[in-house]
Amino acid sequence: MVKAVVLGASGGIGQPLSLLCKISTLIDELALFDVVNTPGVAADLSHISSKAKIEGFVAAKGDMKGETEETETAKKNALTGADVVIIPAGVPRKPGMTRDDLFNINAGIVKGLVEACAKYCPKAAILVISNPVNSTVPIAAEVLKKAGVFDPKKLFGVTTLDVVRAETFIQDISGERNTDKVVVPVIGGHSGNTIVPLFSQAKPSVDIPGDKLDALVHRVQFGGDEVVKAKDGAGSATLSMAYAGFRFAESVIKALKGEKGIVEPTFVYLPGVSGGDEIAKATGVDYFSVPCELGPSGVEKATNILGSANDNEKKLIDECIKGLKTNIESGVTFATK
Repeated sequence: MVKAVVLGASGGIGQPLSLLCKISTLIDELALFDVVNTPGVAADLSHISSKAKIEGFVAAKGDMKGETEETETAKKNALTGADVVIIPAGVPRKPGMTRDDLFNINAGIVKGLVEACAKYCPKAAILVISNPVNSTVPIAAEVLKKAGVFDPKKLFGVTTLDVVRAETFIQDISGERNTDKVVVPVIGGHSGNTIVPLFSQAKPSVDIPGDKLDALVHRVQFGGDEVVKAKDGAGSATLSMAYAGFRFAESVIKALKGEKGIVEPTFVYLPGVSGGDEIAKATGVDYFSVPCELGPSGVEKATNILGSANDNEKKLIDECIKGLKTNIESGVTFATK
């Protein structure tokens, strides 16, 4: 039996993500929580003839910060018994807004939700989608540390959308439309210049013309801006993010169930996972997204592929690390102040 929970289930990412979870054959029980509208979302999805039993929980009316006793009870009922918790909660990006602009609002939301996870499902795998991931994952770690339940192998920053974009955008050059056959490692963080696609390590290998490489890298790094602009103020990359979040969640669940050979890039606390110390020493940061082998206990091993980067990619990695240091410090400071 696998119980999955979506925190922020009524939002632009949360609703399509919840739909994908509802139709997954890997999930037996699905609990949804948000500050508004969750019973309606759950009722709607409950009419889908699929395996998962679904229930929706909502904060007390008007309690947008989720602080009342009634809201706490709703969180408890949603989270108790959870195996996997997916957190897309937060406000979306708007035109001209960077991920850093979202920080103060989303940081507080994530902090409160992870505090509830620490109380009611301390052994669950926690998948953080809420931006800015480079800061919200360190916040989650500090909250779990304070509660005495931090398991670095089960805290994941979901960077899969960057991988999905790299796989998609390279099609115009490779001509390979079957993405199941394509692997493009994307490392670093999950915002702008901290995103480093390693096209030199793509499998199968792709010969990218020199006059197209910079534009391709930029599109992966700033693909979110492309969507925000196209939606003209009506939203951000919600549907593609829901797909990417679900894709990563399925990989985690398959690994928890014992399936072997599952490797996914994810933003993790390096000192707490096998192979992470080497990467932390090479980068000078404690959090970094690298390909990780997943297993029943979460992250089984982080793989250091930085040394295989070409000269151009090493320059991108240097820029990435500069940004990450600031992002990580912001998250830790917010959580501990």
